[in-house]
Parts: sequence; C-alpha cells; structure tokens
Amino acid sequence: MTYPTILSASVFLLIVFAVERLCRRSGVPSVIVLVASGLLARPMLDSFGVTLGWAGTLVPIIGTIGLVLIVLEGALDIELRRQRLRLIAATFLLATAGFVIATISFALAGRWLLGLGTVQSILLATSVAVISSAVAIPSSTFLPPKAREFITYESSMSDIIGVLVFFSLLGSDGTVGGALLALLGGGMLSLLLSLLCALVLMLLLLRVSGPIRFVPLLAGLFALYATGELLHLSPLIMVLFLGLLLNKPSLVTRFRPVRAWVSREYESTLSEFRTLVVELTFVVRGFFFVLLGYWTDLSDLTSSSAWLGAGLVLTVVYGSRFVMLRLMLGPAAAGPLMWIAPRGLITVLLFLHVRDTFSLPSYLNGSIMLVVLASSAFILIASYQVNRQVPQAALPDVPPLPPPDDEALASTREAVDEPGRVDVRERA
Repeated sequence: MTYPTILSASVFLLIVFAVERLCRRSGVPSVIVLVASGLLARPMLDSFGVTLGWAGTLVPIIGTIGLVLIVLEGALDIELRRQRLRLIAATFLLATAGFVIATISFALAGRWLLGLGTVQSILLATSVAVISSAVAIPSSTFLPPKAREFITYESSMSDIIGVLVFFSLLGSDGTVGGALLALLGGGMLSLLLSLLCALVLMLLLLRVSGPIRFVPLLAGLFALYATGELLHLSPLIMVLFLGLLLNKPSLVTRFRPVRAWVSREYESTLSEFRTLVVELTFVVRGFFFVLLGYWTDLSDLTSSSAWLGAGLVLTVVYGSRFVMLRLMLGPAAAGPLMWIAPRGLITVLLFLHVRDTFSLPSYLNGSIMLVVLASSAFILIASYQVNRQVPQAALPDVPPLPPPDDEALASTREAVDEPGRVDVRERA
C-alpha cells in the first residue's frame, strides 16, 4: 500500500503540473480543468470499486492551507509605498461595495425563497458574496502589472471582509445587533493582533540564521491563523500584513533597535521564501480543486433549481460589478476587470460552515459548484478583451497611479549594478 500511494501522489502532481502549463499557454483558468478532472474521476473510480471516503474531510483542511498560501503569495508581489494609498482606497471601496450589495441581495433571496432567518440568510449570502483570491490572483497573469495589483488587493480585501463578517455572525448570539458588536470588536482586535503577529514573524525571519528558517516561519503562521479562526477573528489580515512587511522591511528596520537585523543577503532570502510559497501553493491548489470535483455529487449539478440559483448569483455579482467599475474607473477598465470576480476556495469553505450549522436544500451544493465553474470561466472573456480588443495602454493606469519615485528607481539601479544581487521587484 505504501508504494502505490507514493506512485499515485507523484503521478497526480505531474498531471497537475502539466495541466497548469497547458492552461497558462491556452489562457483557460486551471481551476476549471482541475475541478472537471475531479468530477470525471469519481465515476471512473467507482466503476473500479475505488472510493475515496476521506475526500470530504480533506477538502476544508487543504482549502484553508491553500487560502493562507495564496494570500501570502499575492501580498509578497505587492510593493507597499505611499503612492499606493490611492490604489488601496479604491480597491477597499470596490471590495466593500460589491460585498455589501451581493450580501443584501442574496440575504433577501434567502429570506423570501428559502424561508431562512435573518442571520442564517446573511451567513449563506456571505459565502457567495466574497471574491476568491485563490482563483483571482493566479488567473490574472495576463493583465498588466498595475491591473494585476488591483485584482490582488481587491480579492484579498474581499476575502478578509467576508471572513470577518461571516465569523462575527457565526459567533454572535443569533441577532443582528450581537453580530454588529462582534464585528466591531473583532475587527479592531483582528487588526491589532494581526499587526503584532506579523511583526513577530517578520523579525523571526530576520533574526534566525541557518539553513532551516522557512518551515518554522510557516508553522508559526499557520498556528496563529488557526488560533485566530478559533477565536472568530480575521487572521487573513495577519497573512496580508506579513507579506507586505516582508516585501518592504524598511517599514520596520527604520527603527534603530532592528536596523542592523537586515543582512546583505535579505533579498536572496526573500526570493527563496517566495519560491517556496509558490511551490507549496501549486501543490495545495491542485489537490484542493481536484478533490473538490471528486467530492461533488454530479446529480446536484443537473437540478434545474441549482441552475436557477447559480444564475441569480451570477446576475447580481456581475451586474453590480459592471456598474461600480464604470462609475469608479471608467468604461475602458470596466470591460476586462468586471469579469474577474471568481468564486472559489473561500466560497466553498464558508458554504461548508453554513451547511454544518443548519440544514439547506441539497440543490444548493450544485449551485455553489456551478457558480465556481462559471465565474472562473468568465475570466476567459477578460483575457480575450485584453488580448484582442482592449489596448494594452488602457489597463496599466487602472486605477491611475503616479510614476515610480526616485527611491524606487535608485534601488532598481543598485540591484542592476551590484553583482550577485537580485531585486525581487523585477518579478512582479
């Protein structure tokens, strides 16, 4: 049993690698192919009498690990500077407005169509109101750098807002007032604790020497994330803070006690850590989406009610997003960016929590999967518009940003002139 398992896992990772490469060349979001592979694998394995009964248990665990890694990977690609405040404000406003509109619309549908209570309706609505950074960030590689940065910020903030609201409701006394109190208190506590934990983890990486540094850092990150979830906080903020601080250590090292902690090899160390995060994210994403497809019952996808529910969700999501983007960024940006609002890993995780909390119609399982697949497929429209219809010069200024400052240009020249040094910003 040992060697067949090792062989199966190795072949699986090679297949996932091939799928990722082919999807990147063709422009097809890999999540569609991976989920479809899982859907097709279930009847094939059933015909041979093979049943993976542990798939349902692993899906939420692997999904949570993947969510942390993907947000961390996205944050490591963000250069935090004063000139980015306008971008942060724009993405926060868009993420909040989209989340609120979708949550209200879906909560009303839950009240009227499903007969759920107020808090139950909002919990269910929250799970499909959140943009999944697990799909949005890897699928936006075809966009210009500034547009990619916009998607990274927006999807990460949407994840954070959704998780914070969801667990505030889940941990409340069942009333809207109790949920609001939990949200305000939990939000402030999450911000303070997340900043503190991110600082501690960053200083750990700066201070610890030797060949083993990254595994203790990731272990500490996952331990703090799990602790935050158990306390019904929003530890994704900590993950985002950690990535931002690691990518710009001068935010901390400008203070005299820790100024000497950054060595000359820090840039190469950060590059190695980013590579490790990218590799781990690839493995976790592949396992999650294939197992998610296997775990899904095909009969749920054939229900007419499931298709109607998915159609309602997609109409509200993309209709409201189209209006908001046109008002905020203009028609040129609204074209491709409006199609990048996928539901995925975080949607499935929150929906699993809802389903464990109270009973729901079985066809909603199919609705969630249809929304995940359709919203991922819509990214193909954005790719087509960028490559065929939208001039490349139109997107890099969405939202308009000032040119690089002298400090950034100087650091780039130093990275080029200094032998053996690699500037990690060139990767973005």
